[in-house]
Amino acid sequence: MLYAIIAEDVADSLENRLAARPAHLERLNALLDEGRLILAGPHPAIDTEDPGEAGFSGSLIVAEFTSLEDAHAWAADDPYQYAGVYASVTVKPFKKVFP
Repeated sequence: MLYAIIAEDVADSLENRLAARPAHLERLNALLDEGRLILAGPHPAIDTEDPGEAGFSGSLIVAEFTSLEDAHAWAADDPYQYAGVYASVTVKPFKKVFP
């Protein structure tokens, strides 16, 4: 089943986000290689694709996991969690309708 992982960043998280990004992307690439990643990306803090020093306000990942518990465990082990980037993370089932 698909699950949405919706994360909200702490204020001024850009430096920590950039430091942890390679490890974060490595885990996402593993999901991609397994054919389980539907989409992933950050939410710019301002209305532009490249927010510069404004940074990001959070992230969205939609991926396939065997259970809600597995999705929670994967999200809890994210390098952004360890780096103090995320203030909160919500994980919930997702039903893809389009496209």
